[in-house]
Amino acid sequence: MGYKLRKTYIKKRGLPPGTLIHSGKHKDEKVKVDFFHYSNGFYIEKKDVEIEEALNHRNETGIKWINIDGLHNVDLIKKVGEEFEIHSLVLEDILDTEQRPKLDIYDDYIYLVIKLFSYNENEEIDIEQISIILGKDFVITFQEKEGDVFESIRSRIRNKESKIRRLSSDYLAYALLDIVVDNYFVVLDEISEVLFLMEEELIMDPSQDMLPDIQQIKRELIFLEKAVWPLKGLITSLSKVDNDFFKEDTILYLRDVNDHVERTIDTIQTFRDIINGILDTYLSSVNNRMNEIMQVLTIISTIFIPLTFIAGIYGMNFKYMPELESELGYPITLIVMLFMVIGMLIYFKKKKWL
Repeated sequence: MGYKLRKTYIKKRGLPPGTLIHSGKHKDEKVKVDFFHYSNGFYIEKKDVEIEEALNHRNETGIKWINIDGLHNVDLIKKVGEEFEIHSLVLEDILDTEQRPKLDIYDDYIYLVIKLFSYNENEEIDIEQISIILGKDFVITFQEKEGDVFESIRSRIRNKESKIRRLSSDYLAYALLDIVVDNYFVVLDEISEVLFLMEEELIMDPSQDMLPDIQQIKRELIFLEKAVWPLKGLITSLSKVDNDFFKEDTILYLRDVNDHVERTIDTIQTFRDIINGILDTYLSSVNNRMNEIMQVLTIISTIFIPLTFIAGIYGMNFKYMPELESELGYPITLIVMLFMVIGMLIYFKKKKWL
């Protein structure tokens, strides 16, 4: 991640503000454009169309939702910006995938940046930037890659009885925010399960392999907190700001999303306390194990010190040592050594060193 940041800033260094450069991973596949046009009485859905086909509905009545999967086609992004008169600085932020969650309010639209988290096939958290532009009768979403996080919203639009078909574009923007925030709980449930298994393993049989996993969870929680914390202020600002984009009824729903964000933040902080406790317990367990090993080695050394002393004396081979001429000298020496070992073990036992 650090390399990508440096590379992006090197490319943009010295260029004027509003210069459109994609900062994410280079991709060769085609950018996918999905389009919805709906109202209470009708809906039109078009999948994987050319951007011109979606833009043809620009001036028609009803709510228009354009979802763009992939940001590597700069010309396409620029064409959307020209059609909807989106400021070049907003287009620059859309292409810069290292943005933090933010809110920009313009005369004709609102620009939102949020982060989506999901687990990939390697059981690692993927961070995806989602940009949302809300106008009076349109919503445009920009995703880094194709995904199905918004599929439930598409299903609701297809249902003519759903509330989303009867309400304005601000409700659609709320629904998109809500589904992203709800997806945080899916990721947190996965982390909760991992923490539970870690605690069990820590109690049963802690191993050195646990340390990389602990550090990985700590990093993921830091990323989550950095993405969710600004979202709290963002939604609070949307709920309080005086604008013509969010109606009072929709603001009530935004406050519910804000409650979910606060719950997410509380859960993340709780998990950080848990993982710090797991790390402390792991280090204590490693230290205790090391102390036990050192205790055993110390006892063995203590036992063999007097034995080595006796063996050293009788290994000097002086001619006039008194026990050398005795037939019982050797077994007596061994018996004395044995009693010394037994005596030391009994002493260690009474001292609870064993």
